[in-house]
Amino acid sequence: MIIFPAIDLRGGKCVRLIQGDFDKETVYSDDPPATALKWQNLGAKFLHVVDLDGARKGSPQNLDAIKKILDAIKIPIEVGGGIRTLDDAEKILNLGVRRVILGSVAAEKISLVEAAVKKFGDKIVVGIDARGGIVKTHGWEKSGAIEADELAKKISAAGVRTIIYTDISKDGMLSGVDAKIFSRLEKISGAEIIASGGVKSLADIRALKAEKISGVIVGKAIYTGALDLKSAIELAEA
Repeated sequence: MIIFPAIDLRGGKCVRLIQGDFDKETVYSDDPPATALKWQNLGAKFLHVVDLDGARKGSPQNLDAIKKILDAIKIPIEVGGGIRTLDDAEKILNLGVRRVILGSVAAEKISLVEAAVKKFGDKIVVGIDARGGIVKTHGWEKSGAIEADELAKKISAAGVRTIIYTDISKDGMLSGVDAKIFSRLEKISGAEIIASGGVKSLADIRALKAEKISGVIVGKAIYTGALDLKSAIELAEA
């Protein structure tokens, strides 16, 4: 299982939100490249980067910060947030990003997801962010008017191999995860699932690994020190 340390960018800074609420922001660093390097030095093999400004505005906004992160580290990164056209995806990939995450557009225009997979292959992953089983879009501020299960099936049928599923109600809450939610979605969709939202301890890593989840995104827990990243990676890779 891969541990993906999260770097959420807003205004070029490294922040965390509570349940995606832009009014509940904590700034953890004004130097995202240094944060990325810290996670790499602790053993991270892959980073998860989100352009929060992009998610809200509908197009990538933190390209300079993303480029600086890429210049600072040797490990691959995935980037999401505001990537809603093939041109957006290509622009991000051309920076040197390993793969891009399509979010809102997947709930609104599955044909674009199909086109993206046809053009970029496994460099395309899709993020499903849901509250109470209902998909949320546009920085989690709008309803996608579709159930997560239904969208996951459509995404898989479009050729996407990997889905990042975020339980918004748990995001940034350090409340622990329900590992079976993710394994259930994996069975329903047939896609590889990366878990996101609520991780607080090694017990969560252990539970997700027991369900054979392929990856997990860790955010607030490693920023606050509730979870030791090095220990989490060792457990995940054991």
